[in-house]
Amino acid sequence: MSVTGTTGTESSLLADAEEIQEELVALRRALHREPELGLELPRTQERVLTALDGLPLEITLGKGLSSVTAVLRGGEPGGAVLLRADMDALPVQEASGVAYASQQAGRMHACGHDLHTAGLVGAARLLCERRAQLRGDVVFMFQPGEEGHNGAAEMIAEGVLEAAGKPLDAAYALHVAANQVPQGMVASRPGTVMTASDVLKVTVRGRGGHGSAPHSALDPVPVACEMVTAIQGWTSRTFDIFDPVVVSVGSLHAGAQHNVIPETAVLEATVRSYSAANQERLAEGLPRLVRGIAAAHGLEAEVDYRVMYPVTVNEPAETAFALEAARALLGDAHVWLAPRPHSGSEDFSLVLAQVPGAMLLVGAVPEGTDPATAPMNHSPEAVFDDAVLARQAALLATLAAQRLDRGTLAAQ
Repeated sequence: MSVTGTTGTESSLLADAEEIQEELVALRRALHREPELGLELPRTQERVLTALDGLPLEITLGKGLSSVTAVLRGGEPGGAVLLRADMDALPVQEASGVAYASQQAGRMHACGHDLHTAGLVGAARLLCERRAQLRGDVVFMFQPGEEGHNGAAEMIAEGVLEAAGKPLDAAYALHVAANQVPQGMVASRPGTVMTASDVLKVTVRGRGGHGSAPHSALDPVPVACEMVTAIQGWTSRTFDIFDPVVVSVGSLHAGAQHNVIPETAVLEATVRSYSAANQERLAEGLPRLVRGIAAAHGLEAEVDYRVMYPVTVNEPAETAFALEAARALLGDAHVWLAPRPHSGSEDFSLVLAQVPGAMLLVGAVPEGTDPATAPMNHSPEAVFDDAVLARQAALLATLAAQRLDRGTLAAQ
């Protein structure tokens, strides 16, 4: 399979991307200084529109969220490919120490979405320069609300997958990594590449009373504690270790005074699974487990179980193509076939559930930093190296252009 097509060689794409590197860095740092949360990202949307101004793109703005969908019509007939970048930040107080740190208290681009956005802008510029030779159309999906706000589902409902006016042949996304993946390395794998993600919230309802007389009350605290330990035992004895699940209780709250038995105790957990079957089993089994424990003690458990994102599944042929394209662009030494899935989750999974494609990780660890010990994504100390921006832009552009070439040749 060749990944050199009529839209320009890999070397010219990378060289052109390096020429706009400083502009991409300026955009990325502007986004980093002014992070926005959730589905409403007005300043981020404005910066993206400014960066795309003057390009031959058909632009549509979201109605229920601050999304940007831009379609590039190629000069030659062909199919359509989607490239996606998420744009939202996290409710994290930045402690990275970088000169361009967040100016918004309690908000930080701790997951690298500012790099994703700038990289996709770069890809749009590179492909617009090659529009006349482009064999088909490219949809650029600038998405808010990836961090638990279901932004991909919102954009799908508003028609992003139909924006080209024809079926999509493939969809691709890149995600930067602040640790584990060496700087500049591209990593992915066929099949499951990231986990499903759900949220379990349990409110244990008892009867309050004086701490000196627990027999006169119905204490929800030990019941909630029993639930936490029971969840770990249940998962380890219910699920195959070769198709693992992870349930981590990240929040446990009860009461406000040392000698008062509270009315309620509340726990919240993140629920991760590597298969659709286990995601279904967890959604049924965890509520049953905690309700049973509460009932055994004469209390009630109010359960809110939210199925969030499905497993992110890379289509094998598209993954092989994407990794080969990365090798041709960056060299064999900079591409890694990941041996196992990543334990994070992604709402790009919703796109891949409808369109064959792949998600790839790109190492953005600062030069001279050990990837094994660097702060991870979502850490307030996470630092991402701007040096990967040109490579991101060139790789996204390569994936779109060469996939359109491949589709056209296959149809002949």
